[in-house]
Amino acid sequence: MFYERIDNKYILCYLCPHHCHLKNGQRGICKVRRAEKDRLYTVNYGEISSLAIDPVEKKPLYHYKPGKTILSVGGFGCNFSCGFCQNYSISKSSPETKYVNPEQLLKITLDAAKEGSIGIAFTYNEPSIWYEYIFDFLKEVEVSINKPDIVLVTNGYIEKEPLKEMLPHISAMNIDLKGFNDGYYKNICMGSLDEVLSTIELSSDKTHVELTTLIIDGYNNSDDEIEEMAKWIASIDKDIPLHLSRYYPAYKFTDRPTKPESLRRARDIARKYLNYVYIGNLPGEDNNTYCPECGGTVVERYGYYVMMNLNDDRCQNCGNKIKIVL
Repeated sequence: MFYERIDNKYILCYLCPHHCHLKNGQRGICKVRRAEKDRLYTVNYGEISSLAIDPVEKKPLYHYKPGKTILSVGGFGCNFSCGFCQNYSISKSSPETKYVNPEQLLKITLDAAKEGSIGIAFTYNEPSIWYEYIFDFLKEVEVSINKPDIVLVTNGYIEKEPLKEMLPHISAMNIDLKGFNDGYYKNICMGSLDEVLSTIELSSDKTHVELTTLIIDGYNNSDDEIEEMAKWIASIDKDIPLHLSRYYPAYKFTDRPTKPESLRRARDIARKYLNYVYIGNLPGEDNNTYCPECGGTVVERYGYYVMMNLNDDRCQNCGNKIKIVL
């Protein structure tokens, strides 16, 4: 899907903003879309590298069905080249995989639902480059009596046309906002900030969205950058949850882990503009959800154990409506 033949010379892929121009035998930046015999093929269709039941908070999603579990599935490949990738063993290599067709995946999803799972999250590596497989899975869900929740954990680097086609079927998304500096995106991730912002803006209007930023000292944590990022998110919706995650050395990055005080400072700056800001990958940190009106605790979190103090989606103390899907 989403390609065309140009001047009988090459294939143009327009699934993502890279718009790779491929001659026969070449693969795109994502390493999973290959030009062959004047057509574009996916080499990752149905190839699963990772499968697990996770707490939904691990995605991370704090405002979408807190305390529930979700089947999580990943393939391989990515259309970014982040030097700090923590899942590089599947995003930047060819791991061992098992083929599972969409019908089988739906059965696995529904079997997991019998044990309490709310649905399926396409995660671990970049799901947008698994587009045709997810698209066919969604068609299976359409004709199924049971409708599992569908979650995407994504870098947001996808063109508008394929995104719009998928969005009506998506229950929730966590979108990586790597930073708020286009130079950082280009030099570290090999992407573009504006394209990701476009995805966030479009998606937040159609489904539940939370954002994650991996904070790395000296790269994307200046006060000005955090403030500009928070202001921009607030211009879309100040209730969008923002997760500021601690970096640890991985893949090509050997810098020291993010200082806890850097994360807390970023959180304090972001909270001037946003109602819900959390710190991830830092055990023991307060990640409760507080009512923006009265300051009362509406969701308590102890690791992945969750206790809610809500009347439906309203604060028990003042009755303020909290942006949360229960």
